[in-house]
Amino acid sequence: MLMQDVSNSGIDIADLNQLKLDLNCLQPVDAGEYITQLPKQQRAIAFRLLNKHQAIDVFEYLPKEVQEEIINSLHDVQVAQIVEAMSPDERAELFDELPAGVVKRLLQELSPEQRQATATILGYSEGTAGRVMTTEYVRLRQGLTVGEALSKIRRQDEDKETIYYAYVTDDDRQLVSVVSLRQLLFTFPDVLIRDIASNRVIKVKTEMPQEEVARIMQRYDLIAVPVVDREDRLVGIITIDDVVDILQEEATEDIQKLAGVSGDEAALSPPQVTIRKRLPWLLGNIGLYIGAASAIAPFQSVISHVPVLAVIMPILSNTSGNVAIQALSVTVRGLGVGEVTPLDTMKILRKEILAGLGTAIALGTALGTLSLIWSPAPERWVSIVAATVMIVNVFIAASLGTVLPMSLKRLNLDPALISGPLLTTTLDAIGFFTFLSMISVALQIFN
Repeated sequence: MLMQDVSNSGIDIADLNQLKLDLNCLQPVDAGEYITQLPKQQRAIAFRLLNKHQAIDVFEYLPKEVQEEIINSLHDVQVAQIVEAMSPDERAELFDELPAGVVKRLLQELSPEQRQATATILGYSEGTAGRVMTTEYVRLRQGLTVGEALSKIRRQDEDKETIYYAYVTDDDRQLVSVVSLRQLLFTFPDVLIRDIASNRVIKVKTEMPQEEVARIMQRYDLIAVPVVDREDRLVGIITIDDVVDILQEEATEDIQKLAGVSGDEAALSPPQVTIRKRLPWLLGNIGLYIGAASAIAPFQSVISHVPVLAVIMPILSNTSGNVAIQALSVTVRGLGVGEVTPLDTMKILRKEILAGLGTAIALGTALGTLSLIWSPAPERWVSIVAATVMIVNVFIAASLGTVLPMSLKRLNLDPALISGPLLTTTLDAIGFFTFLSMISVALQIFN
């Protein structure tokens, strides 16, 4: 019944008791989705119907803008309870979105331990392992027995992010080894931890980019990875749910950049946000299109002598642009998931050239045939020029779609900065100038 109400985007205020019961019976993620889909003025009402424990769980599943709305609608005591119960990494992510004054007030409400944990995470640069880690992990000392370790976990570690792995440190908190919960459960209680823990620990540094962390966890099938500082001291862990968020964030960012969309625009973003995110790219593209148009302007008399060019040029432009975007997308994706590196540039370029050979001939033949059909008898030679330029442009498109993102990666820049509109407009300028120049020469020869 409650989920049917979601489609109507409203709350039956006359039946708040039933609504309260339904909301508190839902899984936190489903309750969060329900509240998010409500009209803005009703979200706070629905959230206030949650009991304390459900409210704490649901809050972490709300989008950041909805979390800010809820914070502004609650009393400081209620907000402090919710924020205190959040995991440090989720809390740090929320604080990134809130005004500085609100963050300062909330930090003062936190316990000293949670305040220190949050400050530690906020001290690292955005997009690094230190910024997305959590400080809630299971730490054991080498001298403990298995029985003592299990007792410690039962007494102190019920609120930790994950207990599937326990990390063994020395007296200086330097990471020494790792032991799994499976090993602890199936080992005799009097066995020392140091005798069963593995010293072959896969770990990451606090300064490591978050996408590199995600690749490491994917490569080694880890559900958690320890994070150490420059002195190799254990400071936190990154869990698989964080990695899923990182991969989604990175994929979204790359897709948006390839499409020429700036920022983190969502499908349901308000119109003013959409305008703010897209308009800069669109205005920039106008400048690029002016450049492409400038390549055509000197040849207006040529186009007036051979009107069929107006039909052929869009086909030439769109086809070479599609080839470039295909090569660009494959290359950016390969770099993004660690499948290739800039050292593989020549291998990929060789593959694109060989694959492009058959593609270029087929596309050139198709455009040449169409040009032959559309051109009047005295201008049948246009088909040869069109086919030739198509073949050349396809090779250029495939090469640029490969080389440009590889070059940016080599310079430690984001390969996705080479957006589709930027690349296709550049190819338009090259293709139009080459095509019309060859047509001009051909006109002088045949006329």
